[in-house]
Amino acid sequence: MRTVRDLALVRAGDKGDTSNLVVVADSEAAYDVLVERLAADRVHERFAHLGAEEVTRYEHPPTGALNFVVRGVLAGGVTTSLRVDGHGKSLSSLLAGMELPDEQP
Repeated sequence: MRTVRDLALVRAGDKGDTSNLVVVADSEAAYDVLVERLAADRVHERFAHLGAEEVTRYEHPPTGALNFVVRGVLAGGVTTSLRVDGHGKSLSSLLAGMELPDEQP
């Protein structure tokens, strides 16, 4: 089974209690696979244990990127969180290691 890391790079940013995760595909073919198999609900499941409240996915075909806005995942954000990674930069690794299903149901 392939992971997101096999097809793309992932970067993370933060704004308050929200993490912004951008998945940039290695190729057009990889982008097509990610659009088909990396749904917002699956990303929400991946981050639910960290308190993610909602995940919204935005597609940007010209750059081959998917942008996931994950609300509530940063335990209050940089100035209030007691987490080691208050910015959520390690969340990109958590998403990059996510396994993709062979086919979308």
